[in-house]
Amino acid sequence: MQKEAPVGHPSTEAGKPFYRILYVQVLIGLMLGVLTGHFWPEFGAALKPFGDGFVKLVKMMIAPIVFCTIVSGINSISDSREVGRTLVKSMALFYLLTGLALLAGLIAVSLIQPGAGMHVAVNTLDPSVAAKFTKQAGATGFADFMLHIIPHSFFGAFADGEVLPVLLISILIAFGLSRAGDGGVVVTKAVASFSQVLFVSFGFIMKLAPLGAFGAMAFTVGRYGIRSIGSLGLLILTFYIACSVFVVVVLGALARLNGFSLWKTIRYFKEELLIVLGTSSSEPALPGALRKLEQLGCRKGVSGLVLPMGYSFNLDGSAIYLTLASIFIAQACDIHLSWGQIAAMLGLMLLTSKGAAGVTGSGFVALVATLSVMPDLPVTGVALLVGIDRFMSEARALTSMISNCVASITISLWEDACDREVLARELGQGSTLTPAAGMKTGEATAVREDKSWIATTQSAA
Repeated sequence: MQKEAPVGHPSTEAGKPFYRILYVQVLIGLMLGVLTGHFWPEFGAALKPFGDGFVKLVKMMIAPIVFCTIVSGINSISDSREVGRTLVKSMALFYLLTGLALLAGLIAVSLIQPGAGMHVAVNTLDPSVAAKFTKQAGATGFADFMLHIIPHSFFGAFADGEVLPVLLISILIAFGLSRAGDGGVVVTKAVASFSQVLFVSFGFIMKLAPLGAFGAMAFTVGRYGIRSIGSLGLLILTFYIACSVFVVVVLGALARLNGFSLWKTIRYFKEELLIVLGTSSSEPALPGALRKLEQLGCRKGVSGLVLPMGYSFNLDGSAIYLTLASIFIAQACDIHLSWGQIAAMLGLMLLTSKGAAGVTGSGFVALVATLSVMPDLPVTGVALLVGIDRFMSEARALTSMISNCVASITISLWEDACDREVLARELGQGSTLTPAAGMKTGEATAVREDKSWIATTQSAA
């Protein structure tokens, strides 16, 4: 029997009423959330559990999905040295992008100077705001950060739901299965089968995405209101400009150098990006992005390793926020920083931008962690930002999500683990799944069967 085309393909979407397409439903949810929060603010603020509940449902699935994806992906790689090369190249690219993101924030805030002329006295700032987030920031040392990756127990990594400890366990188990011989075959098949069940189950959860986006947006607008932007609107505008320039210039150049289109990539991941916009979190988009990378022709063993790593090591939106917010506080408090002090701050941020990964409001927490060890800037300055942080979290999450998708495709191409013909056809919204050049018929069939979870989810809806 002929399988249906995966969701997201024109052939699939063309046969459905527009109101049944996921990204259209999410858009409608976002618009209704804005209207509800604006006209009925108290009711909108009370809808917060809808957004929180959806995010919690997704987080519940992330750890096992990452585990199954990485274990089955690494097992598909015959040369174990390829994993090491992938890790090294990924970290090199992540730190390069993070460095450029830090510079983007620094340049934007230095040129526009949104804090100039505010003349805020440091002793008038509320220290309790910083104290609240200092506990979440935790240790900022490199050794402490590396030790944090090691979970307290095997199942503790899954219970906490943090990506890095699950990533470590997944790599260890994957290499163990590859050395276990016949004894590991049964476990490998079980992991692959469980992965399919997880993705089908996740497909059902995604049906709630419009409701989650509606609740989260209604809460944001209802609780904070557009008027709360006030005099800090220039800071928000500066941040959005910096994020846009980073995406267009840096990520656009990276995509162009590797032979694919940034705009087509953004369009391909539109459902995931709209969910990120609605929930202010990139975590709900991780499982869907993993599957779409496979649809683009990226080998699971590479893309399934790079994307989860990027969620902890490639938080470019947070990196832009760190430099922009730190220099803004200095401008607002009339504190002059020398270029040496700025350089030291950038070096520190290369660590703190990753140290708060997996923490709720990680961008704000990373800012507190940075200022806590910077003697030149008052940590109480974060009180200036707490009221508008929610309006900046969407741009942080969107920028990081786009960057991680582009980086995953790039690393896959560098490792010759992505079929360029499949990539071009999928990004061009090709409506058929024909065997790619150089791919055996059996392999192409396996790829189509591997994607059947999407068709199953669609038929079950």
